[in-house]
Amino acid sequence: MPQTGPGSIARVGRRIGALLIDYAAATIIAIGFLGYNQFDLPAEAGWRQFAPMMVFAVLQILFIPTAGGSPGHRMLGMRVIRLGGGWSGLWRPIIRTLLLVVVIPAVIWDADQRGLHDKASGLVLIRA
Repeated sequence: MPQTGPGSIARVGRRIGALLIDYAAATIIAIGFLGYNQFDLPAEAGWRQFAPMMVFAVLQILFIPTAGGSPGHRMLGMRVIRLGGGWSGLWRPIIRTLLLVVVIPAVIWDADQRGLHDKASGLVLIRA
């Protein structure tokens, strides 16, 4: 992969920006459709306290195989591809998203700046 420009691995700033866009969209959807209220106490909210995270996960799982990345990725000029080429399939985005939701694998990178969630799923986030 090239070191810079299109096709290079997306850098941290873009990744964080895309994450913020996606989580903001997920929160808005959770408020509008799932009755999420960030001011509810956890005991009162029940399952709804996790609504934004659930919507975030669904957005990732649906958009990566169909649009080549989440809405945040695409807005910031990135896409998720399979490292060996070809379609990402369904299980790779699921594995990537589950590890992303856990957070720790996503904040540990290798020398190529690929998170463990990308390495485990065989995917790579590149600049479009």
